[in-house]
Amino acid sequence: MKQDWIIPDWPVPGHVKALFTTRNGGVSGRTHHTYRSLNLGMHVNDHPDDVLRNRCLLAQFLPSGPVWLKQVHGTGGVCIDDASSTSIEGDAAYSRSTGKVCAVMVADCLPVFLCDRNGSVVGVVHAGWRGLAAGVIEQTLAAMRVPGNEVVAWLGPAIGPDCFEVGEDVYAAFVQQDARAALAFVPREGNGVKKWLADIFLLARQRLERNGVMHIGGGGICTFSHPERFYSYRRDGETGRMAALIWLESVPD
Repeated sequence: MKQDWIIPDWPVPGHVKALFTTRNGGVSGRTHHTYRSLNLGMHVNDHPDDVLRNRCLLAQFLPSGPVWLKQVHGTGGVCIDDASSTSIEGDAAYSRSTGKVCAVMVADCLPVFLCDRNGSVVGVVHAGWRGLAAGVIEQTLAAMRVPGNEVVAWLGPAIGPDCFEVGEDVYAAFVQQDARAALAFVPREGNGVKKWLADIFLLARQRLERNGVMHIGGGGICTFSHPERFYSYRRDGETGRMAALIWLESVPD
């Protein structure tokens, strides 16, 4: 498997491992070229055997198979330490155990990697605009039971602020909760309908900062703008899914 992964560059202990897959390095594409090639989403119209092969290729580099969530654009976080099912509903996963791989799938939505400074708990959040506005980051931080000033966050690739056009409903969902969120929106006029360009990276940073998280890295890599490397639902409609994964390795004696 040719690796084309993005590894978070963040100040965490060495036994904390994380990666973000791209669309490259897999076997998908025989049913439709839009899935080429490392599609990890079983819920799209890709050939199931190809998805399983892709997951097996990825698993070679992991301590165990990821717990794949049934994501619903909600706020539920799942502790995967005792999880055995791969159909658990939730939009964030966290773990305090070694060898347990937390995973969320994305194709424009923002993956937020989380870790405490000591590397005792890790998590990853699927932050689409609905979940982000509803508090998925806040609920995951609360479930991880770590003070915000002890948390390090890293924002993975997502649809960028020059491409993420939204309506008044999205603008209102954030600004009615926090007036500062208006800084993440640039108005656009067209056909008499007001639209906005939204910066999901800034919106996530604001949410993290409100919860005391000040050590925030990443952000700025746009999935929409790079079709050769990333799947994008907004760009293509029918498309594959990438994965954000994080886990704890055993600390050497």
